[in-house]
Amino acid sequence: MHILVTGGAGYIGSTTAAYFLQAGHQVTVYDSLVYGHRQAVPPAARFVKGDIGDRSALDVLFQTEPVDVVVHFAAFIEAGESMVNPGKYFHNNVTNSQILLEAMTSHGIKKLVFSSTAAVYASKNSPLEETDPLGPANVYGETKLMIEKMIHWYNSQLGLRYAVLRYFNACGAMLDDEGRAIRGEAHRPETHLIPLTLQVPLGQRETVKVYGTDYPTPDGTCIRDYIHVEDLAQAHVLAVYALDDRKAMTYNIGNGQGYSVREVINVAREVTGIDFPEQEAARRPGDGPMLVASSERINQELNWQPRFTSLSDIVRSAWAWHSSHPHGYRPAD
Repeated sequence: MHILVTGGAGYIGSTTAAYFLQAGHQVTVYDSLVYGHRQAVPPAARFVKGDIGDRSALDVLFQTEPVDVVVHFAAFIEAGESMVNPGKYFHNNVTNSQILLEAMTSHGIKKLVFSSTAAVYASKNSPLEETDPLGPANVYGETKLMIEKMIHWYNSQLGLRYAVLRYFNACGAMLDDEGRAIRGEAHRPETHLIPLTLQVPLGQRETVKVYGTDYPTPDGTCIRDYIHVEDLAQAHVLAVYALDDRKAMTYNIGNGQGYSVREVINVAREVTGIDFPEQEAARRPGDGPMLVASSERINQELNWQPRFTSLSDIVRSAWAWHSSHPHGYRPAD
């Protein structure tokens, strides 16, 4: 099978591309490298630099070699920035995804796995299920929901088979058989909690900020679902296979339990052995108190089971990456 991975030079996309290659498939990574890293692309994958909003480039790509499935990661993902600059997110995420869908349709590509987000849901004080009310609290989540709606109509009107995967807070790092980190988070700028926290014991920032300590949660800080990037990659592989038998799927992917900001910080202190400081700050716009995804449906229907369920193990793998690659894809000096 020939699989096109858009955004495949990014954190989750590159790990998923590696999993497709391990499963014996041909992989083409298509990425603009605006936020992705060429070094993250698996060596065995074909790499094409391009933007999903460039219809001409997509036409050339699809004409050059037949593609069986598109796995779509390419998007801007920072919820905070989306509230400050919504137009950037509507254009890149929504408009450009529509261009991708049109290109796929015109070239007869009928299978899509879409990497969405659990931010499409309204906040809830128990694990979110796929049937729960939708109500994004930020522009980023709204753009992902808009793309999901487009995909639904391409399915019902044009026969596009799809799987939508919703999740929060991908984390951890991909390790080789000897425990060495080979692929991990390297965002520019970094806004995710675990890497931000680990930058403090690395001496790259003085403190980690805790945005909001008055939420209706046990310790007053936000609770989120943390899912290891390799578990996410495996879910995307299973979703691609399921498209042979299923026309439309929507699944949550998560551990089914959440961890608060303070819990994550305390685990990072234990893993690193460094009692680094934290700083309380005001709430950020668009942050809900609790967002945890129930993955019961994908467990039952696709037999997906997360392998990395311990927060300590997740943070430990992330620490292996960041301590050996403190400057991202440039190794330590």
